[in-house]
Amino acid sequence: MTTPNIVWTRIDERLLHGQIRITWGKHSEANLILVANDEAAEGPNAAFMQAGMKASAGGEYAVRFFTIQKTIDVIHNASEKQRIFILCNNPTDVARLVSGGVPITHCNIGNMHYHDGKKQITKTVSVDEVDMKAFEMMASRGVSCTIQNTPDQTEVDIFSLASNAA
Repeated sequence: MTTPNIVWTRIDERLLHGQIRITWGKHSEANLILVANDEAAEGPNAAFMQAGMKASAGGEYAVRFFTIQKTIDVIHNASEKQRIFILCNNPTDVARLVSGGVPITHCNIGNMHYHDGKKQITKTVSVDEVDMKAFEMMASRGVSCTIQNTPDQTEVDIFSLASNAA
């Protein structure tokens, strides 16, 4: 079993879109974007979702759509040549990957939109108790969790912002 070359892990509620390709893909030097999301992989609208996301990737990256469990099951079979960018749309899914043995060391937090019951902690990130429990679990396993919309912005630890907003 090999250790997969995971170059970036990002939470973005929108999953794969142009900003991911243009900014984060280039910044991370990934050559494979792995959308780890049950709905995008196998949901009733998966084909529609995948078509839009593949178009957003612009042909610059290989793109895969795996459920969280399939990601856990196959990530260690990745080729050494694959520079993997894991993309999830919520922290619970990233925490599930970490719990399942996916060797994630850093979680970049992008867009987590405001919904009822969530507390806005930055212009683009809103969290609730479930989200924070997932971040706490990741942190307890050594995963740094930072908010950073674009590579030119300074990363900010999620816990410093969440405690300030409490």
